[in-house]
Amino acid sequence: MRPRIFITQPVAGRPLARLRDLADVDVNPDPLHIATKDELIAAVRGSDVLFCLLHDHVDRDVIAANPRLKAVASMTITPANIDVAEATARRIPVTVIPAQLLNDATADLAWALLLAAARRVAEGDRVMRGGTFPGSQSCYLEGGDVSGKILGIIGMGGVGRAVARRAQGFSMRALYYDPQRLSTKDERGLGLTWVPFDQLLAQSDFVSINARLTPATRHLISKRELELMKPTAYLVNTARGSIVDEQALFRALADRRIAGAGLDVYEHEPRPDPALLAMPSVVFTPHTGSATRELREAMANTVVDNILAVLEDRRPPNCYNPEIYAVTKSP
Repeated sequence: MRPRIFITQPVAGRPLARLRDLADVDVNPDPLHIATKDELIAAVRGSDVLFCLLHDHVDRDVIAANPRLKAVASMTITPANIDVAEATARRIPVTVIPAQLLNDATADLAWALLLAAARRVAEGDRVMRGGTFPGSQSCYLEGGDVSGKILGIIGMGGVGRAVARRAQGFSMRALYYDPQRLSTKDERGLGLTWVPFDQLLAQSDFVSINARLTPATRHLISKRELELMKPTAYLVNTARGSIVDEQALFRALADRRIAGAGLDVYEHEPRPDPALLAMPSVVFTPHTGSATRELREAMANTVVDNILAVLEDRRPPNCYNPEIYAVTKSP
């Protein structure tokens, strides 16, 4: 009998075709519908593998719905919404994708948000669609300069480095803060200067958040930190929503403590704060840092590689809980 796979939302065609060559595949065809818990349980009961995406909540009940479940294959870097402990207890591999796949696409989006916020691109788009063409040399849509300004980068992993490389093209002075400093060679190559966290916030015209979400970075940016920033500064977050205290950000924007923001991630996804969404000085995208055709195909192919390894009784190349493969020695 062919294996059965359920995919929670549509994915790229060629990786999907690879799966269909070897398995019976059922796909939720609606890209706007995130499967409910009951829908996931029903799907898992009839599947050997669950292929899930970022916002799918795969909890203990979902995993337990099928005692013969072979794998939970996630198209995420970190399976934050999957009960990995439950899967591990049942010796079910949870697979992920490598972080470096997303570096360039996420950095590109960070720059898109930075530029759109500074130059008020979204506001200009809304004005035009509303039938208004203001005097193009009036002060109506004045924004902020980007070239030659100071960029502060929080978190110097792969995405942070990619953001820094792009800053060189805008002749920006790039500061960074990370508890783990880069080598002098890397700092020079990327045109970076390490500064203490508070100094970065106080000096930067743009602050780009590219850190990982950990207990230590949750609400790393809150009321105190926003008050350190320049009133002309912009905050860009393409990392994880909970790194920013959204209520504090809303108040800072409402009080014009900072000039604006560009956000791709939110504290309570997929339900952003309606009050924040109403702020005209913020540019929003719906967690689409990886949303390029080429990257999404590469991501899905990585998931397929993991699934095929499981179906062939091999250890998958991107297993998040590799301890399930440890050999238990007899006493």
